[in-house]
Amino acid sequence: MRSKPLLKLPFLTFFLAFFLASFFALTSITASAQTISISDTVLKMPLAEDVSMDDAVDSMKLRANALNFKLVAELPLSKELEAMDIESGRIGIYQFCDARIANEMLQFNPDFAAYLPCRIALIEDTEGKAWLVTLDLGKIIPGANLPPELMEKAELVRDNIESIMTAGANGDL
Repeated sequence: MRSKPLLKLPFLTFFLAFFLASFFALTSITASAQTISISDTVLKMPLAEDVSMDDAVDSMKLRANALNFKLVAELPLSKELEAMDIESGRIGIYQFCDARIANEMLQFNPDFAAYLPCRIALIEDTEGKAWLVTLDLGKIIPGANLPPELMEKAELVRDNIESIMTAGANGDL
């Protein structure tokens, strides 16, 4: 009678090893299929040929003000790099926020803090071309599982950030 359980042991060991190997292989395949390129997560706009970077910044600030979005921080990263004797094109990060909407989002889910405030970077690439870059909220919002009233506000933030970027890219003073 003891020989039967001993015969089952190698089979169970093989089955368990096969199951675990299959599980980890599928997990690996699933994880790699879900990776996305960083460029797929951003909205990027070139500055029009006749728009200077300073005019773009002024235009963004004016549009933000008109939309009741406050410029809460301005980080002149290229100046910091210059102070460290590191050459770079111009890099500036401009942070905008509607405090009321931000508060409502945080009350709904504190994880939204990772997305605050909304940032728009002004960068000069290695060829001297200026770009405005931000997180593509249009790709983030649908997965946020927001109630309708917050979804409407999230879409307003998305639209306002895109409007601020468009004003900057076109030099709409």
